[in-house]
Amino acid sequence: MKIVYALGLAMAVALAPVAHADPLSPDQKKELGDFIKDYLVTHPEVLRAAIDSLDKHDKEVADQARQKAVQDSAGTIYRSKFQADVGNPNGNATLVEFFDYNCHYCKGALPDIAKLMKDDPNLHVVLKDFPVLGPGSVEAARVASAARNQLPGERFWDFHNKLLGMHGPIGKKEALEVAKEMGLDMAQLDKDMASKEVDDGLKETMAVADDLQINGTPTFVVGDAVVVGAVGYDELKSKVDAVHKCGHATC
Repeated sequence: MKIVYALGLAMAVALAPVAHADPLSPDQKKELGDFIKDYLVTHPEVLRAAIDSLDKHDKEVADQARQKAVQDSAGTIYRSKFQADVGNPNGNATLVEFFDYNCHYCKGALPDIAKLMKDDPNLHVVLKDFPVLGPGSVEAARVASAARNQLPGERFWDFHNKLLGMHGPIGKKEALEVAKEMGLDMAQLDKDMASKEVDDGLKETMAVADDLQINGTPTFVVGDAVVVGAVGYDELKSKVDAVHKCGHATC
């Protein structure tokens, strides 16, 4: 599609009437169109360069839009009453993760997050349930959201690790098993799962994700940057270190 777009754009520019000049005749337009086509077929690297330039431009536009969305929604992203706060809640750098308990790549990123918290005592980590992989994910997110009422800080991190680290599909049954194993009040948990607060929290996360143009997991917010995918420990650490140093993901 991008090749077609680039070719169409090139021809549209070439065939557009020039101000204060006589319009091209149909024969002239055809001749010019044939020339452009032959040139691009003979020099395909021109198309590749155009596509690369278009990709770069699109990424820059998307990054700018996301940075503005981060600034506009900073309070909800970093300090929502519906989020899970782990690591150092008073740390001077914050890493936010939008995750799904059934996301294979989130499972792969879990050791990276654990290592970041271990290596950086001044790191605050925010976990946001973003259940986009089906009904089971929504059920697990509801249990986890309710469990936060009984599992502050590090205890919730233990719950999160146990649940996200399970093999196979994860839903309500698996999440309740972890909750029971950790000694939660199951009657209270069942009541909290059906609460408006859980509904409001999941809706808020979905709305913020929409503002940030997030459509997959894991996705991270560090400083003013949105980082898509399980990019690995080194890239996340470089952005966290930059936030420590200058308050932005890139100094």
